Amino acid sequence: MTAQAAETEDLATVIGLEVHVQLETDTKIFCGCSTEPAEEPNANTCPVCLGLPGALPVVNEGAVEAAVRVGKAIDADIPEETTFHRKNYYYPDLPKNFQITQYDAPICADGELEFSVGGERRTVGIRRAHLEEDPGSLQHKGGSIDTADYTLVDYNRAGTPLMEIVTRPDFRSADEVRAFLAKLEEVLEYLGVFDSSRDGSLRVDANLSLVDADDVAADGTVDEAVLEAANRTEVKNISSHRGAEKALAYEETRQKNAIERGRAVEQETRHWDESKGVTLSMRSKEEEKDYRYFREADLPPLRVADWRERLAIPELPDARRERFQAEYGLSEEAASKLTSTKQVADFFEDVAEAFDPDLAATWVADELLGELNYRDMAVTDVADRFDEIERLVELVATDEITAKNARETVLRSMLDDGEGPDEIVEEAGLGKTSGDEVQQAVEAAIEENPDAVADYHDGEDGAINFLVGQVMGKTGGSADPGDVNQLLREELEG
Repeated sequence: MTAQAAETEDLATVIGLEVHVQLETDTKIFCGCSTEPAEEPNANTCPVCLGLPGALPVVNEGAVEAAVRVGKAIDADIPEETTFHRKNYYYPDLPKNFQITQYDAPICADGELEFSVGGERRTVGIRRAHLEEDPGSLQHKGGSIDTADYTLVDYNRAGTPLMEIVTRPDFRSADEVRAFLAKLEEVLEYLGVFDSSRDGSLRVDANLSLVDADDVAADGTVDEAVLEAANRTEVKNISSHRGAEKALAYEETRQKNAIERGRAVEQETRHWDESKGVTLSMRSKEEEKDYRYFREADLPPLRVADWRERLAIPELPDARRERFQAEYGLSEEAASKLTSTKQVADFFEDVAEAFDPDLAATWVADELLGELNYRDMAVTDVADRFDEIERLVELVATDEITAKNARETVLRSMLDDGEGPDEIVEEAGLGKTSGDEVQQAVEAAIEENPDAVADYHDGEDGAINFLVGQVMGKTGGSADPGDVNQLLREELEG
């Protein structure tokens, strides 16, 4: 091993995130324009979000309430008073040439979020979470950001409420970042302040540095002076959990390779190119002073201290997971699946109210989610068919069809063809056969398969499975395999 290779093994990765979350409101943060996606570019705009002279902003109360709920969920401090500032920089999608944001008085500070990664619990500190307006969006035509023939600007997104959640540099690997983002998105959806299906609803900027492993304390922290001395890169344009993991794994490797070759790691901002799987240099890293922050004179200070007590938040994923285990007797794995999204958890509880909780858990956590995952579908794709899925569970619970037919034929046909469960059962003739028909099929199977009967009596218990298969074939799969097994044994032992 070379000295340089050994040197990179003695380095520790330090990552901090700036997560930009679009808050789910009907209108933009400082004007009355709709936040719904528009078919035409620049359709949802007005003098305020276009930054025209004389237009004055007015704060959207719904955005402030959403921010306070996020603060409560991450156990952050919410101050008596919060203020807005202007962050000055030029970019084509920023029509005013400044962004209304928060600087030294954010609406949330000093929070934390706990998550699981690799079977272990981790807690990451949240330095601050503040409100700001989203810029517009750029559409690069004929290539990527560095190769496009030209770029179009759409201001429909300009002014959409954003909450920027800034973590402490507590991450030590790319997979930790992915797990954290999944947990954060889960919490935001439970709060009802975020819609992950919206394009660009969650975007990540990540700062990554390499420091001497000896500079990482026993509790995992790194001294601020060490971080200040380390040249860090900011990676922008990350728009997914998986993208964050890939971008940071690439950037970590890129920096280590540079050090192995004796080159310095430059402090810069880099662009994550999803299609190429690489980061590309954009510009030197800006410093805080470059933005020339100053108070937004058109917005007065906002008093929010009493909002923390007034605004309630729903039961969050971890609490619901624990309750599902205690109340329904579910395993930790099943409870985790059933609380993966609020829609799944709500649907499970609806089914568990009507039927046995174990049956409800099996059908929601295993059968439904398993089939959706196989088809690369999300539960949101079938949210308008929950009543049909509950009807399928009812058919199984009332013994009208076998669980095997319900799983392998009815549910799959429902998802693939869009038909309802009753129609599929009728068309395929899957209704359970009567007791007399099953008994007749059992007797016929025994009579027609003397060798299997002899094997059974010789102690080859596996022969019973062959006979069960014969009966299921005669009944078109409409008999219950457990009942058939029991009837066969009774007949063979009689």
